[in-house]
Amino acid sequence: MARFKLVHKGLKFLPVDFDRQVLPGSFEFALCHLVDQELDLSGFHKRYKNDSEGASAFDPAVLIKIVLLAYSRGIISSRKIETACRENVLFIAVSGDNQPHFTTLAGFIANMGELVAKLFAQEKRKGVVPLLMHL
Repeated sequence: MARFKLVHKGLKFLPVDFDRQVLPGSFEFALCHLVDQELDLSGFHKRYKNDSEGASAFDPAVLIKIVLLAYSRGIISSRKIETACRENVLFIAVSGDNQPHFTTLAGFIANMGELVAKLFAQEKRKGVVPLLMHL
């Protein structure tokens, strides 16, 4: 009988370079470029008032990337998005190893949806969103 190399599908400690997980030409690459370079997120930043006191907050850019990546994969539950941020290497790479709690994600989605809609409506006129959707 033939002998084959073992296939290991369990847990493994691997050195992972997050920058190399988001490949040029992929949806994730376009998403990161769009959110980090093209979108004006000042409307989101105005809502945070923790410059001198209070806990640090998750960057709205990170939350936008997490949510849009999840939605693009058909993941709409904030609990499943939280799990993806903990367990999926691509989500970990896109989020910069941020792991927001599902209540943080749900609150962001519920309270920031209107700002995101306005942001993308504004960018659509500039031609950025059709570029993203084309990829």
